[in-house]
Amino acid sequence: MEAARAIRDAVAAVTRLRQSAAGDAPLREALFEIKRLQSHRFAGTYADLLAGGPFEPATRFFLEELYGNKDYTRRDEQFSRIAVAIEKLFPAHVAGTAAAMAQLHALTEDLDMQMARLWRQQADAQAPLARRYVLAWQALGRRDERERQLASVLALGQELARLTRMPGLRTMLRMMRGPAAAAGLGDLQHFLEEGFDTFAGMARRAGTVEQFLQTVQQREHQLFSLLYGRDLVACETELVRVLGQAP
Repeated sequence: MEAARAIRDAVAAVTRLRQSAAGDAPLREALFEIKRLQSHRFAGTYADLLAGGPFEPATRFFLEELYGNKDYTRRDEQFSRIAVAIEKLFPAHVAGTAAAMAQLHALTEDLDMQMARLWRQQADAQAPLARRYVLAWQALGRRDERERQLASVLALGQELARLTRMPGLRTMLRMMRGPAAAAGLGDLQHFLEEGFDTFAGMARRAGTVEQFLQTVQQREHQLFSLLYGRDLVACETELVRVLGQAP
């Protein structure tokens, strides 16, 4: 039951983070701002991919399901509720992917929450948003965890592509629609089907998934190098440029 335990532990960690901000309106506002900026940043960094072409579906999936400024509370609760069922009913690779997704979400929420706390503590609350974001990022540091977060995103994409090659898995997902809806698991069902179909479409074209993930890796590492380079002016200028490209 390792996958089930990992899912439940990750969801519990996210729940604790949310509860810590429940009675703190300024912190919740800061967290919302951080997530909004990060979503716009991702959309700007990959504006060319979102504009059309073979990478658009996967880019949009990453934006909406991993980098989006959305409330994933219901999906998290659904993950936790069926953690054991996932491990029992699905092949080990599917259960492992679900666990990896939950752990990635917990890490992301932790980084976002700590960024929000630093954002709120900044003396100049009237500074440009891009500058405030860079200052919070640099004050937080934790580069190893940022690298792990990115590696987890890339591994998730690779695993989703691999799962699309498993015979019968798409049929199994389709058969789950009715029971999932009846059990109130619609958000989770949507995520699973959307991820499967998105990467199945790319996997049919040799090398497309690998090229997409390589593009993400290169662009995110370029951003890391800039943000951890400590040049505030260069960081702020680039972030303003990228945000301006967001569709």
